[in-house]
Amino acid sequence: MSNFWTVLRNNLRQYMILLALLAIILAFQLMTNGMLLKPMNVSNLIFQNAYVVILAVGMLMCILTGGNIDLSVGSVVALVGACAGTFIITWGWNSHLSILLCLLIGIAIGAWQGFWIAYARIPAFIVTLSGMLVFRGLTLIVLGGLTLAPFPSDFLAYSTGYIPDFIPGLNLFGLRNSTSFLIGVLLALCYCISQVRGWITRKRKAYEVESPLMLVLRLVIVSAAVIWLFYTLGAYRGVPKVLIPVGIILLAYSYFTTHTVMGRHLYALGGNEKAARLSGVKTKQLLFLAYVNMAFLASIAGIVFAARLNSASPQAGQSFELDAIAACFIGGASAYGGIGTVGGTLIGAMTMGILNNGMSIMGISSNVQQVVKGLVLLGAVAFDVLGKQRLQLNFLSWLRREPARQEETSLKG
Repeated sequence: MSNFWTVLRNNLRQYMILLALLAIILAFQLMTNGMLLKPMNVSNLIFQNAYVVILAVGMLMCILTGGNIDLSVGSVVALVGACAGTFIITWGWNSHLSILLCLLIGIAIGAWQGFWIAYARIPAFIVTLSGMLVFRGLTLIVLGGLTLAPFPSDFLAYSTGYIPDFIPGLNLFGLRNSTSFLIGVLLALCYCISQVRGWITRKRKAYEVESPLMLVLRLVIVSAAVIWLFYTLGAYRGVPKVLIPVGIILLAYSYFTTHTVMGRHLYALGGNEKAARLSGVKTKQLLFLAYVNMAFLASIAGIVFAARLNSASPQAGQSFELDAIAACFIGGASAYGGIGTVGGTLIGAMTMGILNNGMSIMGISSNVQQVVKGLVLLGAVAFDVLGKQRLQLNFLSWLRREPARQEETSLKG
């Protein structure tokens, strides 16, 4: 039991975020008379928030470097969508080659901004604010103020529609798509195996590990949530295809931040840049790559969003950067850098998405929605800042008490 409370105390912020998300889901489920978690609405939630998750993962990498943010991602999303529409709809180019070219354009944008931030040492806020204006202007120039539509089916195939039911006659539990449920069971099984193997490996190396009871409890909760999600999707039309790129990005960046040297260097850079540089971390290259990566993921989000709209619009990407930043901070990223996880960012993005969707179902105006999201973001950042100040005060008070204790000990001796 003591181990349970120790784990809870050490991971209080992550658990608080998760509990807050569950409370929001329950509240909106009650206030919308059960509409929030209906299979069709759960599917819509995934489509509506896929681009936010992709952008938030990239934004997390920037924030980890020292609390830096990228204000240009919404404009990059719009510009990449405009380029895709021009290449495919106007010029009739091959969709697959056009997507590849759009990704290269995103990388070039990231290299441009990364150079000024990492090597010219211009503050990221200024560089990306400039980028927000420049790339939005380029979007209007490319599209001429017009909306291009529709995209061909081979372009839409990557991120729209649903994974088909490969066993249509099975009809598990009366589901419309039994394959969805089987995918959920398989994913839950893979998660359990990987977590148990990791736990055994850490224990063999004499690392500190959670108790078996806590491990089992976590596996049961996560597996049940995954199976429920895919069961619910199977009750509608199945797994949205957009979950494939989103899932790959989440898994890849989660592994990168927790199991690679460069990922640990990213946290070190955000914790103390000077100390990281003196320790041999290539801080400039790492900062440069963080913004290249951000633009690359923004280009993926641009393709996903253009496919969802089935058009290239000059108004695309408005305020996307704010949703991505809010998702990171709500998900536990520190405003000072060096702290944050991909899993927490996913929870933050889900929180933002459910707030948007739940208030829309209830008919709350967009003006009030902006107020609520702003207050939630302020609360998340205040929780981080005030928590750090409390820790600093506790540390300073301990430093003041320590000399007195040493003097008292010497007198007694």
